[in-house]
Amino acid sequence: MASFFLTTLKKMKELTIYGFRPVIEAIENNQTIDKVWLVKSDKSRLFKELIIKLKNNNISYSLVPRVAFQRKYGVKNHQGVVAKISPIEIIPIEKMIQNTESKKTTALYLLLDGITDPRNFGAILRSANATSVNGVIISSSSSSPINEVVVKTSSGAIFNVPISKVNNLKDAIYLLKENKVEVLGLDQAGNKTIYDSDLLNPLALLIGSEEKGISKGILKLINQKVKIPMTGNVESLNVSVATSIALFEVIRQRNL
Repeated sequence: MASFFLTTLKKMKELTIYGFRPVIEAIENNQTIDKVWLVKSDKSRLFKELIIKLKNNNISYSLVPRVAFQRKYGVKNHQGVVAKISPIEIIPIEKMIQNTESKKTTALYLLLDGITDPRNFGAILRSANATSVNGVIISSSSSSPINEVVVKTSSGAIFNVPISKVNNLKDAIYLLKENKVEVLGLDQAGNKTIYDSDLLNPLALLIGSEEKGISKGILKLINQKVKIPMTGNVESLNVSVATSIALFEVIRQRNL
C-alpha cells in the first residue's frame, strides 16, 4: 500500500510569506523562520505584538524604510511584513490516519479533487482549521501549489492543518475505507442534502473543482453524494464557501 503514496516527508523550497497574522501564526506553531522584514514606521498593535514574539523567540528581523520596502515587494497586501520560512511539511496519509486515531476523536478529513486556485485552497484550509479537520488530502498532480498566496489566504491556518499529497485520490479513498472512514462527495447531483445526512461517523468530505466538479472515476468509489440546498438563480457556490458550509454542518451535528 505504501507504494501508492508519496510517503516520505517531502519538503518544498523556502517560502516567502506576507502579513502580520500569517507570520505570527508561523511563530506560534514553531515554524523555522529565517528572517523577518518590517516597515520601520509601522506602530500598530500587531506590529508591537510581532516585535515581542520575534524577540522572545530570538528570530532575526530588520526594520526597513517604507519606500525601500515597497520598492522591493511592491504595493500588494503585505501589511509591511515579509518573512522567509522553511517549507511546509507534507505528511504521509498513513501517518495522518494514525495521528487521528491516537486522538480518539471522530475522524474528519477533506479530500480535494482539482482545487487549483491557491486562494480557494487557502480559504478551505482556514475553514478546516476552524472546524478541527484532522487532515487535508490533495493530489500531487492536480492541486494548487502550496505557496505564499495559500499561506496568506489561510491567515496562517496552514500551519495548524496536516496536509498529505497522494499520487492518486482513488488510492486515498481505498485506504480511508479500509480504516472505516465513510467518503461523502459534495455534489449538486446528490439525492440527499448535507443537512439530511448522518455525519456522526468517521468521515471524509470529497470536494471537486468549481469548473469540473468531482471526477467521474472518483465518484464511483464514494459512499454517497450529498448536496447543499439552494434557492434563487444561483447554480453553484464558490468551492471554499461550499466546503465551509459542509464542514460546519458536520460540527453542528456532532455537537448536538
